[in-house]
Amino acid sequence: MISLEQLQTNFEQDQATGCEYCCQVNLNIYDSSSHKNLGTQAAVGRHLQFLLKTPVMDFLEVRLCEDSYCGWLSVEDLKELEYAATKYEPVTLSTTQIQERLPTVIAFTKAAMQQPNHYVWGGTVAPNYDCSGLMQAAFRASGIWLPRNSYMQKDFTKTIEMESALPGDLIFFATNQRVHHVGLYLGDGYYIHSSGKDTGRNGIAIDRLSDEGDKVEQSYYQLFKGVGRVEKSYRP
Repeated sequence: MISLEQLQTNFEQDQATGCEYCCQVNLNIYDSSSHKNLGTQAAVGRHLQFLLKTPVMDFLEVRLCEDSYCGWLSVEDLKELEYAATKYEPVTLSTTQIQERLPTVIAFTKAAMQQPNHYVWGGTVAPNYDCSGLMQAAFRASGIWLPRNSYMQKDFTKTIEMESALPGDLIFFATNQRVHHVGLYLGDGYYIHSSGKDTGRNGIAIDRLSDEGDKVEQSYYQLFKGVGRVEKSYRP
């Protein structure tokens, strides 16, 4: 448990030594100090570092160590952090090792779908996810780290032709070439994803990449951008 006073006192030393803090509970990380929009969530056990020692509107800028995501943490949540005994060490996985874990990744998403859930922008912690948050959580559960957002995940993966897509690949959707949605390919044209209330299923569902389905499937089919294969685990 730390306090703002402790953080401010030790900030320069912590910056010099690369000190990290560990989350004792699931925490919300906002996309700005105005805390209007959730940016991501930090699950129990995740590591973070502080980028500022002085709060802005009672929020401190942080960087999550596993995926390099930067956001804003409430000063009130400092009490939910502890000094990390050891620093986060990324794991190097071969493409073969990742492929061996893909059935478990797929199983995670299907199990998540069976729980009552709804779409939450910025959600990465069960039961409520956004699209890229579900992908990150599913791969993370198998020891594979992805970048946080869908467009980052697109840039991180190897581009694959749709005809060569395999279960466990990521499929991306874009508007005006800007990727904004991602799902996990299951094979035979089907994919699982967490989609929003206005243009999707308001939660996790399996859909088919087809222009002959219902309005949701047709809408996403029209936005289909491409396929990406995860061949490595993210390293900061």
